[in-house]
Amino acid sequence: MAPDPSVHVGEGRAAPADTLSTSDLISRATEQLSTLVRDELALARAELVAKGRHAGLGGGLFGGAAVLGLYGLALLLVLAVVLLDLAWPLWLAVLTVMVVVLAAAGVLALLGRRQLRATTPLAPQEAVSGVTADVDAVRTAFREGRSHE
Repeated sequence: MAPDPSVHVGEGRAAPADTLSTSDLISRATEQLSTLVRDELALARAELVAKGRHAGLGGGLFGGAAVLGLYGLALLLVLAVVLLDLAWPLWLAVLTVMVVVLAAAGVLALLGRRQLRATTPLAPQEAVSGVTADVDAVRTAFREGRSHE
């Protein structure tokens, strides 16, 4: 849709856009810009609400899958105990499965700790150094510009 070439000036009078004063043109541009920003924000909000619904549903489904996966793992461990009970006493079968599970948990904890240590410090070091370099470059350019005046 093409923009209206006239704008209302004063009390109901319309003037062509090419006969408006600079202040009227600035006022018109400001109104259009604020309308554009409001419309874009409303669109972004609507899009984020829809994505939020999908993310919430997806997170809930992943949570349900995790619970069912834990039940499956528990049943697998019970099966291991039952199978070992056929050859060993029950207490030894339970003890063996428990030691294997705790050893696996320990290995996963150590690997997780190593990964978390690799993320510290949490500040984005590359971005901070890039911004620092940019600020230094602007300061240097500003100082050189002032010294040449």
